[in-house]
Amino acid sequence: MANDDVIATLQRKTAAAGAALLVLAFATGLLLGAAMTHKIDADVHEIVAAHLNAVLGSLWLFALAYTLPMLRFGQAGAKRLVLVTAVPAYMNWLVTTIKAFFHVTGVDVTGVPANDLVFATLGVFVVAPSFVAAIAWTYGLLGPRRA
Repeated sequence: MANDDVIATLQRKTAAAGAALLVLAFATGLLLGAAMTHKIDADVHEIVAAHLNAVLGSLWLFALAYTLPMLRFGQAGAKRLVLVTAVPAYMNWLVTTIKAFFHVTGVDVTGVPANDLVFATLGVFVVAPSFVAAIAWTYGLLGPRRA
């Protein structure tokens, strides 16, 4: 398969990952309504955060899909960039949704085991890979496109 065909397929898959995450964002909006009306025992602010994380993650995936042909990376580099972007986007939604039911923030180590586990999970699966993805994406856009 020619490089352009591979990138076009990767674009479509990346956009589909963004669309699926947007569906999860909308579903989380329904969960938000249930939390706000006390039909479920979940932290409303964390459900709002999960909803917004999914919306913003889907936008990042859409932007990445659009810019894939502009990157200086070859096929393998582009695939790795999509993976290191999609995994944290989905994990950010998932971990934030789950932590809402434990009523923890996970933004610092507090000595509460559930909170500290969320903090570590976010650091390993969201924060660090998101930084790597953003840096790699920027690097990929700041140079000549690879033929």
